[in-house]
Amino acid sequence: MAQADLVRPLRTVLVGLATVASLGFATGCDPSTFGTGTGATAGPAPSAITQQLAALTVSSGLSMAGYSRDKFPHWISQGAGCDTRDVVLKRDGKSVTVGAGCKITGGTWLSPYNNKSYTDPLKLDIDHLVPLAAAWRAGANKWTDDQREGFANDLTRPQLYAVDLSDNRSKGDQDPSTWKPPNHDFWCTYAQSWVTVKSYYKLAVTSAEKTALKDMLGTCS
Repeated sequence: MAQADLVRPLRTVLVGLATVASLGFATGCDPSTFGTGTGATAGPAPSAITQQLAALTVSSGLSMAGYSRDKFPHWISQGAGCDTRDVVLKRDGKSVTVGAGCKITGGTWLSPYNNKSYTDPLKLDIDHLVPLAAAWRAGANKWTDDQREGFANDLTRPQLYAVDLSDNRSKGDQDPSTWKPPNHDFWCTYAQSWVTVKSYYKLAVTSAEKTALKDMLGTCS
């Protein structure tokens, strides 16, 4: 399952996907557009999301055998001295300032997981919405390292978010059946994003995960 062979852009992917692509985030860094606050956001098509959720393969007994984070090369170069983490911080922040070597020196970020603002980038992690370990046990164990690299650095799907460091580490590799963002108002977007990513990459869900996603989608207005 080469990444190029995966189903191409879903209608539910990102609000403003065309804007993100035009800023160069799909193909590399464009320093002139940094600090615009254009974050990853799931699309607003609940009926399509519901259909995608229903179509996901339900699997039990998913295994972590053979998993290593090193099998998902991440924070790769995105050009202009920037890696994937840098690009997400610049994309999701406002008034972001950048020093030599693409070092982020300032800005303002709103973590969607707790709805709190931050001015210190060291207080933020870049979260893989569908965690790498969760992807592994849902089907990514069968991918090549190159395919896993694409997943771990995906700037097109709603897979990477700049979030509160503590929330990200509390989440770990949990799926929505055991961890949800503290910010209840983000549950709709979180579930939409999760389904979008799993649908695009053809990753399985557990029965409990699917039930939790249905409940979270129920918060969408």
